[in-house]
Amino acid sequence: MHTAYAYLVLMPVRHGLLALLSMGPRHGYQLRAEFEVSTGETWPLNIGQVYTTLSRLERDGLVKPGESDEQGRVVYTITAAGREEVERWFSTPVIHSDRPRDELVIKLAMAVAAKKADVAEVIRKQRTATMRDLQRLTRTKRAATEGAAQRLVLDSMIFKAEAEQRWLDHCEAVLMEER
Repeated sequence: MHTAYAYLVLMPVRHGLLALLSMGPRHGYQLRAEFEVSTGETWPLNIGQVYTTLSRLERDGLVKPGESDEQGRVVYTITAAGREEVERWFSTPVIHSDRPRDELVIKLAMAVAAKKADVAEVIRKQRTATMRDLQRLTRTKRAATEGAAQRLVLDSMIFKAEAEQRWLDHCEAVLMEER
């Protein structure tokens, strides 16, 4: 995996764990569970990823390990540098150019450029998949019980799916004009 892409994908996990630790000491399994609940269970974390991230945070002086709990799990605490880092993260807007490239946009551009693919079929299949995802997200939102954080994540995902549907309609219209 490309290093810059990996860095961009892992940053929200790193900062998410710091944000959770800013509320008080926690062990890895607590962090994983709270991260997943806070993100509407739309971004499952592997426990190994949590502990690897905690090790890096410790290496960078942003967290420190403390005593083990009654089950032998190490409890981590955020440091002053960690608090500064999470405050910096909250106060810095996300710039669109900082996000990984959109595979669907690249796929459609390449399908058009290569003139080998049935672009209308690519759009149709994507529209069907996006509609299925939108329906699933809407059902998940109706069943959501974890409060505002979960709802905001699900709303964001729903809005993105709706925007993708509109964009696919636009792509189809542009391609019709080109014929």
